[in-house]
Amino acid sequence: MDKIEQYRQLIKQVLIPHSQIKPAYGDIEMYTVFDGEGDHYQVVRSGWNQYRVYGSLIHIDLKGDKIWIQYDGTEIGVANELLELGIPKEDIVLAYHSPFMRQYDGFAVG
Repeated sequence: MDKIEQYRQLIKQVLIPHSQIKPAYGDIEMYTVFDGEGDHYQVVRSGWNQYRVYGSLIHIDLKGDKIWIQYDGTEIGVANELLELGIPKEDIVLAYHSPFMRQYDGFAVG
């Protein structure tokens, strides 16, 4: 299996358990959105909790040979989970950090 296909599988392996956690309050659905052609992967929440709840909990893109974490609303940190699965830091971009700050976060800069 080539590196990018392996990354696709590992990203799904990390995201699926997050989509199975039901929020404690409200009538909120959690689901995954996997775009294998465009290499966009998300866990999305949708529903009501006195007000409308909608948006990504996690958003990851594959760009070139790097994993770009666009948004991470988890406590554990998706980057940490990917590291535990053997993905090297130099292949993970914390895209939610500014391009200037990425040089200091210990991960890939882009």
